[in-house]
Amino acid sequence: MLYSCCSNSCLQQLSLSTGYSPDLRVILNMVRLMSMSYLGIVVLLWSLAVAAMADNVKYKDPKQPVAARVKDLLGRMTVDEKIGQMVQIERISATPDIVRRYFIGSLLSGGGSVPNPHATVADWINMVNDFQNGSLSTRLGIPMIYGIDAVHGHNNVINATIFPHNIGLGATRDTDLVKRIGAATAAEVRATGIPYAFAPCIAVCRDPRWGRCYESYSEDTKLVQNMTDVIQGLQGEIPKGSRLGVPYVAGKDKVAACAKHFVADGGTTRGIDENNTVANQHELLSIHMPPYYDSVIKGVSTVMVSYSSWNGKRMHANRDLITGYLKDKLNFKGFVISDWEGIDRITSPPHSNYTYSVLASITAGIDMVMVPNNYIEFINDLKYLVKNKFIPMDRIDDAVSRILRVKFTMGLFENPIADFSKVNEVGSQPHRDIAREAVRKSLVLLKNGKQGSEPVLPLPKRASKVLVAGSHADNLGYQCGGWTIGWQGFSGNANTTGTTILTGIKSAVDRNTEISYMENPNTDYIKSNNFSYAIVVVGEHPYTEMFGDSSNLTIADPGPNIIRTVCGNVKCVVVIISGRPVVVEPYLAMIDALVAAWLPGTEGQGVADVLFGDHEFSGKLSRTWFRSVDQLPMNVGDPHYDPLFPYGFGLTTKAVMERSMSGGMVKRPFVLGVLVSLFISLSLSQIL
Repeated sequence: MLYSCCSNSCLQQLSLSTGYSPDLRVILNMVRLMSMSYLGIVVLLWSLAVAAMADNVKYKDPKQPVAARVKDLLGRMTVDEKIGQMVQIERISATPDIVRRYFIGSLLSGGGSVPNPHATVADWINMVNDFQNGSLSTRLGIPMIYGIDAVHGHNNVINATIFPHNIGLGATRDTDLVKRIGAATAAEVRATGIPYAFAPCIAVCRDPRWGRCYESYSEDTKLVQNMTDVIQGLQGEIPKGSRLGVPYVAGKDKVAACAKHFVADGGTTRGIDENNTVANQHELLSIHMPPYYDSVIKGVSTVMVSYSSWNGKRMHANRDLITGYLKDKLNFKGFVISDWEGIDRITSPPHSNYTYSVLASITAGIDMVMVPNNYIEFINDLKYLVKNKFIPMDRIDDAVSRILRVKFTMGLFENPIADFSKVNEVGSQPHRDIAREAVRKSLVLLKNGKQGSEPVLPLPKRASKVLVAGSHADNLGYQCGGWTIGWQGFSGNANTTGTTILTGIKSAVDRNTEISYMENPNTDYIKSNNFSYAIVVVGEHPYTEMFGDSSNLTIADPGPNIIRTVCGNVKCVVVIISGRPVVVEPYLAMIDALVAAWLPGTEGQGVADVLFGDHEFSGKLSRTWFRSVDQLPMNVGDPHYDPLFPYGFGLTTKAVMERSMSGGMVKRPFVLGVLVSLFISLSLSQIL
């Protein structure tokens, strides 16, 4: 009876031997149960030997090569454990127990998905750690990887630094700047306990009617390729001599990046989100694919697949491009992740044949599926497909190996639990300084003075009275745009911390200058106040994804009427806050100076820095500015190219010395009024 009890107890406890070593309390309990009989001593010695071996398993040894650790761990995993690694679920659908029970490999926060409506950095850390403890309590203790959309800073988190959206960064042409933005973003994301960012978007947007065009750096392939340097900021500089295509993350202050959305998401017909891109193979490979070459070379850890189709074939089911091109030809060794319910949309209507969608997507080469809620159905369907040999086990092993490779490479096994040592990184002043610099460099000066008149910019800081007007002048949500706090952004100044453009203007002018703000002033008000000049700030309201698709691309009301009223009665500077070029030609003649400020983020002081001449205008259009939407799509190099402002356009200012009222010398810029080189021949070589 004693021997039977001993044997059963031992077998139960030794089931741990394929993973973490037996606990000391387990061994002591075994000693008590076996009363140190002969058999008990033998089994105890066996247990201690197993414990010693378990402590030296390769996958737990950071000194072992990553490939050896992956192979060792994969060999210990059951089918259920492997399939669990391929699942990413939304935090709303998860609990630590669910993570443990189903061996979930990844969690995410979708846009606006937060621990609580007023979540602090500590709240984020505690939430992630709670989920992680569920992962670590599994047999093998494989940590989950938590992902989040950090597309212009850590944009889900209150008080984080919000950088200009990518369209504005493209206008800077500054690859060093985007590296620093990537590093700052990584630091803030990691400070909340999150090691994985769904960024950057490396779409080449070919039609501004697309609601995600502001997530694209440019219509020009070469410029987008250059801006993939942001990956080196997010992940760290890949060491010299590294193997091509192998993911790299430099340590605890960096995050795994995600190049998205593979591929040609920016080329859809009429710019309709998630639609079909009609292009021959040469166009696909010369316009949309090159940024992925660069991303893979720079060690990007993951690639997210696009909702869109190429010539009618859904990208989530396109094996030729995901496996044949990205993995085999480009030698990408990280993991491929679906978009949110992306595999559901393989069928029309979505989710109408989910088992087929699972089969098609995994066979195509998707390694991790952003389910994000219906995880039990996905797990059951994938298990059925594997059990019945519709999906071979080597495809599952390839997917799991890629996921584990990223987790090992970034040190997640050694440092799975976040601490509170970096909480002050979120919204720190050094990061806000970088964001303010980015705002300054992203502004594009489109007009500066009416024909035959003196330049309007830079504006004098000393004036008797200045009018500031427009719906976007004092609205932090509007100037940040979509993907900010909420999925679709927000309106007003209460949701996070930052500086509105109006506040920046007030800080920039002389203390004796009176600033009057009225969102929509009437003619009588303007004429009766004898303003020295006016600054009008108008544009688009926030939007994200398909909610931003637009067939007219107009300035939101009452913006056009504000321009007419103000600029018809006083010298005016119009600042456009938008995620793309918008219709401005009807108002251009009445405007004295026109500035494209894109979606500048939280640091509105950067706009005032340039308007008042503390810094120079240097931004150049990263997109063609059309005359009429009837011309679209129209990109540099097209035969019908007839823009209002061509790709690469941007008036500049230059600092000179000017005598101040006190007799000293101060810097003030003067306008060169020069059209920068458009590099049309270079762009043509990228397109044709």
